[in-house]
Amino acid sequence: MMANPASERIAPKRLFAFIIMVFGMFMSILDIQIVSASLSEIQAGLSASSSEVAWVQTAYLIAEVIAIPLSGFLSRAFGTRLLFAISAAGFTVSSLLCGFATTIEEMILWRALQGFLGAGMIPTVFASAYTVFPRSKFHIVGPIIGLVATLAPTIGPTVGGYITDLMSWNWLFFINVVPGIGITIGVLALVDFDEPHFELLDRFDWWGLTFMAGFLGTLEYVLEEGPLHEWMQDTSVAICAWICAISAIAFFWRVFTAAEPIVNLRTFSNRNFAIGCVLQFCIGIGLYGLTYIYPRYLAEVRGYSALMIGETMFVSGITMFLIAPLVGRLMVKVDMRYMIAFGLIVFAIGSYQMTWITRDYDFYELLIPQILRGVGMMFAMVPTNNIALGTLAPDRVKNASGLFNLMRNLGGAVGLAVINTVLNDRTDLHITRLQERVTWGNATATETLTMLQQKFQGLGDASLMAMKQLSQIVHRQAVVMGFGDAFFVLTVFYLGLSLLVTLLNKPASLTGGGDAH
Repeated sequence: MMANPASERIAPKRLFAFIIMVFGMFMSILDIQIVSASLSEIQAGLSASSSEVAWVQTAYLIAEVIAIPLSGFLSRAFGTRLLFAISAAGFTVSSLLCGFATTIEEMILWRALQGFLGAGMIPTVFASAYTVFPRSKFHIVGPIIGLVATLAPTIGPTVGGYITDLMSWNWLFFINVVPGIGITIGVLALVDFDEPHFELLDRFDWWGLTFMAGFLGTLEYVLEEGPLHEWMQDTSVAICAWICAISAIAFFWRVFTAAEPIVNLRTFSNRNFAIGCVLQFCIGIGLYGLTYIYPRYLAEVRGYSALMIGETMFVSGITMFLIAPLVGRLMVKVDMRYMIAFGLIVFAIGSYQMTWITRDYDFYELLIPQILRGVGMMFAMVPTNNIALGTLAPDRVKNASGLFNLMRNLGGAVGLAVINTVLNDRTDLHITRLQERVTWGNATATETLTMLQQKFQGLGDASLMAMKQLSQIVHRQAVVMGFGDAFFVLTVFYLGLSLLVTLLNKPASLTGGGDAH
């Protein structure tokens, strides 16, 4: 590559400011998953029930989903510097409050605040990456933000497991305080990307915010709680579904009629951005879905501790880290549409290998699927970011970045709901089928039962204990078969999704200027 002219060079101050912001985004995304491996410790520490402790994660997700699309308007009003500093400072203070929480109600309140305040950091980094740097540098900044957006949720359970194991669950939150203070000061001192427009605040659309919060907040709740309570059979899920539907209608009406809408949905008229958002939504399903399904298998079937789960999951994280520079290099030379298709197919192959899962699958059996998952994620995620945001006019990027990041989170919520539903329904089906097979006429079943009876001889009611043990074996086998079915659904889904790439317009080359429409 030839030396770039002076205007194409990145000023060291700007690059350093951007890296500080990337750290802030990393903390915000990491905190979604950091508690997932340690929920039982938090539950014990706060004397909460299992349904209450689930809200430690749900509250954060709901608040974050509402705040992310709001960031486009707020970063135009406050400017990148002020919005990011407020976000980082608020995130730091609420992290401290989470660590000091003594009741589950306090924890849920501070987690919601942490999610809401920290969310502003995520789309602001994406927007800055595609407005501050020249097009010729997108192959450098693109992989950096793509790596952070995929790596943070992947290693979240690992980091959480280590911290809880070494210290206590409180440190999951205290660990944010020192970096948070550093990020706040660094951003205030160094960021000068744009000017604030405080006059926009006079036209802030409070009705738009209310409808958006009602729509997205209840949607997240329905997706989280639905699979656990037979969907509409549960009163609270049914009520939230109605609120979601009514709020959605009011929100879309408001967005298209308000003089200064809270979110500008007209950005979807750009074809590459619209299809990029669909891809991002679907990538979110795999990113958050597999970060959920692997630990669940390892905990339920293998009986792993949080630390052991973290160490097993770390393979994907290392793979993403190593593959990111290669993705950046290839983006300059290869059509990004082919890279996305390749990533989605590799991801599907990784999931397909897991469809043969047995209860003996351990670190080495999970190794290749985890590596393929890491490679697939990076190849799909980074070019998608670039095609969706890198081809928009700079004045549209701030608003678009909020919508784009929202899609990933909503995809994650839908993914978890679908995976939970598949696991529950298919496990029930397999239990019924296996119980039909395990009868007195089945030679293997009777042999196993006789063997178990001999094993329990002299320890009490041997026949009853043997029946119980056999029932557990059948149940565990059904659970494992349910996991295999969930991986098969993901395989088919991602193979189909790779065809969507054909609808994208060819993006402009990264080495030169130009704008793709």
